[in-house]
Amino acid sequence: MENVKTELNDWIFKEYVKTQIENQETRSSLAWKQLFLSRAKLKATSRTSALLSGFAMIAMVEIDLNSNNPPSQPLLIAFALVTIVLVSVHLFALMISTCILPNLEAVTATHAKVSGVNDSPHQRLQFYIELSWVFSNALGIFLFLIEVILLAWVKFYSISFNAAVSSTVIMVPVLCLFIIFAAHFYRQLVMHKYEVSSQGLEELQTIVTRLDTTIGDNRRVSMHSIA
Repeated sequence: MENVKTELNDWIFKEYVKTQIENQETRSSLAWKQLFLSRAKLKATSRTSALLSGFAMIAMVEIDLNSNNPPSQPLLIAFALVTIVLVSVHLFALMISTCILPNLEAVTATHAKVSGVNDSPHQRLQFYIELSWVFSNALGIFLFLIEVILLAWVKFYSISFNAAVSSTVIMVPVLCLFIIFAAHFYRQLVMHKYEVSSQGLEELQTIVTRLDTTIGDNRRVSMHSIA
């Protein structure tokens, strides 16, 4: 009887240790995945923000206004405001990526072991990473498309009204497609995360059920042996 109880306790302990190791490996794998995703987002943010903010600054500096027939004041005010907001948004996103990215690069470069992911600040700073991603790739690109439309009106309004209208006719569908794609992409991403989370919960429930069933079967076998 004592031997059966000892064997049962040893088996339960081994199964518990095995489950804990599998769970630890799963959590570590997910943490590394999140780390690499955060690093990729910050790299894309820095490249996109630097490129678009540079284009906006060049457009504002190099624009040539016709002094004899200048654009209307509301059009110039709108162009100036959109340009300033565009540059500010991209510079803010660039600042976030510049501050956080070196820390993630240092962790991924110096820690080959799985436990090294705990030294990364990406989980604590996840809000700022997502904020820079949204500012650069959603709000920033949207403002850049608006900037292109306003630039066409400022540049061509006094020269050719038809050219300004033609530019707007082309850019408005592009702007609408951008909004539709952004909304669809976000919806699909949320659905994918929900499906992955649901699958993970189902796998955990299956493991718990299988473990309970195995423990119950072994208890019945041990009781039968004792009897």
